[in-house]
Amino acid sequence: MKRLVLFMLLVGGASLLGLKPTYAAQGSIPIPAQYWSFESPLGKFDRSALQRGLQIYIEICASCHSLRHVRYQDLEFIGYSREDIQRIARDYEVQDGPDDEGQMYQRPALPQDFFVEPFANAQAARAANGGAYPPDLSLITLSRRNALNYTAALLQGYRDAPPGVRLTEGKYYNIYFPGKQIGMPPPLLDDIIDYEDGTLASVDQMALDITTFLAWAAEPKAEKRKTIGLQVVIFLFFLLLLVLASKKRIWKNI
Repeated sequence: MKRLVLFMLLVGGASLLGLKPTYAAQGSIPIPAQYWSFESPLGKFDRSALQRGLQIYIEICASCHSLRHVRYQDLEFIGYSREDIQRIARDYEVQDGPDDEGQMYQRPALPQDFFVEPFANAQAARAANGGAYPPDLSLITLSRRNALNYTAALLQGYRDAPPGVRLTEGKYYNIYFPGKQIGMPPPLLDDIIDYEDGTLASVDQMALDITTFLAWAAEPKAEKRKTIGLQVVIFLFFLLLLVLASKKRIWKNI
């Protein structure tokens, strides 16, 4: 019993201090834990990291992976102006219609449109990727336990296959992927892009930035939700004080 209580105290203390354990998928090495500023109850996203992550998505990830639950106008939350958003959106075309003649047509994307998908349908996506279907990234950071750390580690986990390991055709060796053979080629290489803010585009930096962006994409209004939650807690605290004061005044003579 004492050991159980001690264990609970240690876990609780680690949570308060912001420490996080590492996890290991079966047959894989432990996944390194990272610090994510937005994970704490009042934490906020690093706007610079979000904008760098968007740049990575547009220049690297968007050629295969969709972001179908995010609208271009949502980018206002990460610091883009209306003009910036319009500029980003009109680089893509969406199907619209029918027109007055009953025909569908293509038009530049608008801020209220969802991010344009790279393929017309799942069959086209599989055909372009050797039979593999690139998953949508909108909710990828909510798809599994320890998903943030796993995503960042996976992007940094590509290695040359060790001697004696025979890779299946079309597979790549990744130390963090279950089974260590993954169908996605290494998406990140040092200096593969030029960050607009001048940050050094190393693999580890890009892995953290794109993971941060995908965490925001999964919950674009997370910061607003936390703010409302804090306001509710403060309201309930003062309501409690008022109730206690009223109780004391009403029942003081009894």
